[in-house]
Amino acid sequence: MTFIYDNHQLIFLILLAVTAFLYSSVGHGGASGYLALMALFDFSQDYIRSTALLLNLFVAAIAFYHFWGKGYFKKRLFLYFAVSSIPFSFIGGLITLNPTIYHIILGLFLLFSIFKLATKIKSKKYFIKKLNIFQGLIIGSIIGFFSGLIGIGGGIILSPLIIFMRWGTIKEAAAVSALFIWVNSAAGLIGQYSSGLNLEYDSYKYIIAVLFGGFFGGLLGSSKLKTSVLKNLLIIVLFFAFIKLILI
Repeated sequence: MTFIYDNHQLIFLILLAVTAFLYSSVGHGGASGYLALMALFDFSQDYIRSTALLLNLFVAAIAFYHFWGKGYFKKRLFLYFAVSSIPFSFIGGLITLNPTIYHIILGLFLLFSIFKLATKIKSKKYFIKKLNIFQGLIIGSIIGFFSGLIGIGGGIILSPLIIFMRWGTIKEAAAVSALFIWVNSAAGLIGQYSSGLNLEYDSYKYIIAVLFGGFFGGLLGSSKLKTSVLKNLLIIVLFFAFIKLILI
């Protein structure tokens, strides 16, 4: 692992906790945010992928617990996406990309994350459409593959898709995305380990940081929480990571 800013580890841990707080509040694991932070702090590519998925497991589990406890989880909607996403996430985790290609793809996903976070979706009631099982399997396989390939859980893509396509409410999308993120992160990690990747010992510090932020984010997000200030801060972090990956 390469971590140039040794004197700034406390800052990094605080940013990790804040990122986990924000993402968990909307039912996400936070991998795109962790990827951005680790890119800014010059972690190695292999470490970035595996660590982002590991942290995703903990935060997504917490987020799912809170949203499931409030009754927002739709089992059928989850299964339609997850059945095909799990094997494709494993396949994506087996693939090691050229660093340049990896940075470009990761940058595009970060750009999508910026757009998603900057787009305010009002939580008003609207007509819910039924998801076709074939649609779910195709979408799940595509998101799953890129989840394992890049090192994200896929919720940053699935959640807005569910909302925009009116397959569920915002909080239902959060509950489904949280568990979807967990299973994809687990499959992606298994795929990465199968190809020889290992985690560093000091990952426990990052796990503690995201557990702290993720717990309170999920707790507050599953009820009512305004995250405009934190959301703007995260957009800034993602933006600078995008510039670093694409232009530098």
